[in-house]
Amino acid sequence: IHLILLLLTLSQITFAQEAPIKLFPDGVPNSKQSPDYKETIVNGRTRMVTDPELLPFFPEKDKANGTAVIICPGGSYIQLAINSEAVAAAKKFNEIGVTAFVLKYRLPSDISMIDKSMGPLQDAQRSIQLIRQRAAGWGINPAKVGIVGFSSGGHVASSAGTHFEKAVIDNKDNISLRPDFMVLLYPVISMGEYAHKTSVLNLLGANPSQEMIDLYSNQKQVKPNTPIAFIVQAEDDPTVPVQNSLMFYNALLANKVQAQLIIYPHGGHGFGLVNRTTKDYWFDSATNWLQTNGFLTK
Repeated sequence: IHLILLLLTLSQITFAQEAPIKLFPDGVPNSKQSPDYKETIVNGRTRMVTDPELLPFFPEKDKANGTAVIICPGGSYIQLAINSEAVAAAKKFNEIGVTAFVLKYRLPSDISMIDKSMGPLQDAQRSIQLIRQRAAGWGINPAKVGIVGFSSGGHVASSAGTHFEKAVIDNKDNISLRPDFMVLLYPVISMGEYAHKTSVLNLLGANPSQEMIDLYSNQKQVKPNTPIAFIVQAEDDPTVPVQNSLMFYNALLANKVQAQLIIYPHGGHGFGLVNRTTKDYWFDSATNWLQTNGFLTK
């Protein structure tokens, strides 16, 4: 009986998730040789990532609508909450016919990177590029590739949505690196005022220049061609000040970029799919938003 249950469990895991896809199988750019710096898992969180991957989750074929999302987990740029945030969200996106790819991106480190500030953005851009390159084989519409980010993963996602005009990876085929939409959950946006200081320290170091602070304060990088966005945060967030979402939303409005913002009075930080202080379910609202914008139509 135990053997049968084990086989059933393994078959369900195999069905839910395909094999990981290396982003840079021929060598990771912007890397240093650091044999003692190895990926590890601490308290269920992944740390010291040096070889970034996409973890794919495909919907049932009769549900698939051609839209894909890249999901960036949070963790203050020091670890990745892959299971508690990203995998749970990937399965919800599958339920509405969206193909999901959880991005295990490199965590900034002077030990493993030449320029640690660039590493996560490189991985986000490569993810978009790779999905568009392989879109036909996966049944994905290359014009319906979005990016989702939780907390510091929201900074990765909003960086992809505001820094796409400058490729920080090899892009000789000139594939568009612009995501078609963003979904940002309690996102880190600013590196200056209202910054999440731990994320700033890990991404930019102890004494970043004003130029770097401005460059990665993504509310300052919004333009009229920035992708549309769906943003969720709690007003009482003790970790990432709610002003991060407000500033980004206001920057989108100023540039006439369509956006929807949900601010809950309570909920704190890191509530994932369910804010237990309210009966409102943000994923339902996000689903309606995606439907309205044509991303759930086959």
